[in-house]
Amino acid sequence: MFGVPLARRFSRLQPPTLLAALVCLFLTAPPAAIPQSSDAPATLRSIVSAGKLTDLRWPDFSDYQTILQSFYEPANYQLAWTSNHQPTPQALAVIQGLKTSDLKGLTPDDYDASRWDQRLAQLPSSSPEQQARFDAALSVCAMRYISDLHIGKINPQHFKFNLNVGPKKLELAEFVRTRIVNADASSIPATIDSVEPPFPGYARTKQALQHYLALAKQDDGEQLPLPGKAVAPGENYAGVPRLTRLLRLVGDLPAAASVSAGSNVYEGPLVDAVKRYQSRHGMESDGKLGAQTVKQLNIPLAERAKQLELTLERWRWVPYAFTSPPVVVNIPEFRLRAYNNEGQPPLTMNVIVGRSFRTQTPVFERDMKYIVFRPYWNVPMSIQRGEIVPAVTKNRNYIAQKNYEVTTPSGQVVTSGPISDEVLEQLKTGKLFVRQKPGPTNALGLVKLMFPNEYNVYLHSTPSPQLFSQTRRDFSHGCIRVEKPAELAAWALRNNEGWDLARVQAAMQGSKDNVQVNLAQPIPVLILYGTAVVEDDGTVMFFDDIYGHDATLEKALAKGYPYPG
Repeated sequence: MFGVPLARRFSRLQPPTLLAALVCLFLTAPPAAIPQSSDAPATLRSIVSAGKLTDLRWPDFSDYQTILQSFYEPANYQLAWTSNHQPTPQALAVIQGLKTSDLKGLTPDDYDASRWDQRLAQLPSSSPEQQARFDAALSVCAMRYISDLHIGKINPQHFKFNLNVGPKKLELAEFVRTRIVNADASSIPATIDSVEPPFPGYARTKQALQHYLALAKQDDGEQLPLPGKAVAPGENYAGVPRLTRLLRLVGDLPAAASVSAGSNVYEGPLVDAVKRYQSRHGMESDGKLGAQTVKQLNIPLAERAKQLELTLERWRWVPYAFTSPPVVVNIPEFRLRAYNNEGQPPLTMNVIVGRSFRTQTPVFERDMKYIVFRPYWNVPMSIQRGEIVPAVTKNRNYIAQKNYEVTTPSGQVVTSGPISDEVLEQLKTGKLFVRQKPGPTNALGLVKLMFPNEYNVYLHSTPSPQLFSQTRRDFSHGCIRVEKPAELAAWALRNNEGWDLARVQAAMQGSKDNVQVNLAQPIPVLILYGTAVVEDDGTVMFFDDIYGHDATLEKALAKGYPYPG
């Protein structure tokens, strides 16, 4: 139909209708055969060669320079995002995504969100150089956006987290050219969504972020007065009106709950709401308004949204596929989840992790390969020199009293009795080692689950189960103590014929020491760090940044592109 002469098609239309039809035709017709100026490709080539574009909020795109070359060179540096001084539908779809990237936990202005309207307005009268600059800017922002959604902004190894995002990197140049530029514009939002982590927990966290961004705009930000002593149910508290508004806003106080207007008595549904709030924020649910609870309540909701944003960044570091369902430990939550093939965690338990000072549990991924029942504890050299040697220096019978023994590097026992000067000197220099004998008092308990790693960290039981009742559980030297060791061992051995819970318990309580059982199938173990968790039912949990990793990540993100790769 576009071959019909215009004069014939529009001869009977009134001028306003004619104008509308012309506009419609211009916007919907295929690109006219008007050649692009030769100056635009030359300018594009120059911009890409420089690795810098001052039009951008973050001008240095040297980390994407090679990718931009691979994107433009096959097309001889022709413009990708405009035609006849107009943005393509694909360009408009991408720009819309950049503007709403905050809903995915990203910062829109990192992708020049506030600048696109002006650029679009200037495009019809733009010079070839300006068109090239527009094109380069959109290519850089689109690639940054897609990569950030897929693997995160910053390589986790920059923080010494042993997670490898390399294997899942996209071929960005090809992806943007074939899946975005040359695709139907209506498919682009779904295409961009497809690069995000495929986990239900990620999707729930993203939804929670959108909710908390809205709550932060609604909240008046009033600070609750910090009580001199904990306010118990039935006592007066000047902050009751603000407390009521806040707890209703975040959903811990049901909308239908009745709270006496004008009363300062802390009682009834308000106490129940505080208990729910405490539970969601990793505190003891005692219903008292102590200093810790009030400090948590006074954290602005915008900061809670930031916790969700940082957690989304870390979700993007996680491998997207596993050889078998993984075991996942979230350090700030002090929680372990063992997943099944349906992506559900049928086994969950509390854990104890490394102390926040000096003995932090590392963030990494490895495969669990075997289990040891009634293990020895080979004391790490740092503990041997920092704790054992000073204790032996004061008490030469310390080794015997603690059920330890001194061994050679090959494991041959030297002594389990009083320590001579010669042996003490070799312990100091690291020529001899200390290990604890198997048994109920062994520091590892009666079972350890091994995923060999350079940190000498593993999952194990403990002779001190009372510590699991604490709300904050960073007590270890770096290893992870598990609340239900027999159940976890049985779960890990579920593919080993004959290894049910009863047999596991018998091996733990038996007389054979240091018995190794290899897993029929290795199990991925992920030790991760997220201060926000969204449960299956949508409950949003927040936890303290016990190792300061949130603060470090937020500071690094604030520096802008190029981020450490």
